[in-house]
Amino acid sequence: QGKFTLLRDSGTDGSFLVHHFLSFYLRAGCKVCFVALAQSFSHYNIVAQKLGVSLTAAKERGQLVFLEGLKSCLDLLFGEEEQSGQPSPLRFISGSVSNLKDLFDFIHTSLTPTDGDSWKGRVLLVDDLSVLLSLGATPVAVMDLMHYCRVVVCSQLKGNVVVLVHGSEDSEDKENQLLVTSLCHHSNLILQVEGLPTGFCKEVHGEIKIIKRLSLESTEQDVTQIYQYKVQDKNVTFFARGLSAAVL
Repeated sequence: QGKFTLLRDSGTDGSFLVHHFLSFYLRAGCKVCFVALAQSFSHYNIVAQKLGVSLTAAKERGQLVFLEGLKSCLDLLFGEEEQSGQPSPLRFISGSVSNLKDLFDFIHTSLTPTDGDSWKGRVLLVDDLSVLLSLGATPVAVMDLMHYCRVVVCSQLKGNVVVLVHGSEDSEDKENQLLVTSLCHHSNLILQVEGLPTGFCKEVHGEIKIIKRLSLESTEQDVTQIYQYKVQDKNVTFFARGLSAAVL
């Protein structure tokens, strides 16, 4: 509890980690606020069903609060007002505000405990944070949002934050690189997914580097482990370098 986990991908798609954490926390009985900026609800729901979880049922029982970023963007761009009368969490797109306070308020309200609340923990899941930059938010605004989310979710509510962000070391997108670097400094755990340097392989889809940031809490060095993986229909297989089933 109280941990900030950063998911990074470079040269490959790391969204399988998002699906893993989403299904994991729902099965664990946690209250989840999912800020989905990359795909539609139906996409996440189809993948979750393969993993044995129904997002529709989770929403109905109040366990999952789902922000469908694609739909919210379209509503704002085409001038459709929110039916609830509340400001859209992504109102900054319209240019009426320059910060992400509405998005933070949405997250804060979604995860604040209510009377009779029996959920085992609080989780904020974001897929993918880089989209906010593409929509016009400044790196400073996004970093401020993550700072306040860490304070509220991790420190006050003793919950967890899991964020996916795209970006590679040699990227020419300076704003995104600034965001990634800042998040790395504040993360307790970094899962970095990369494509194989040798190119495409049918049996090995990429490498994952697991970095445990012990230096946040002490003077110890970070612990780094590297595995290779293969994404299958309903699960992911991890193995040490060079030890895939195809090689053995």
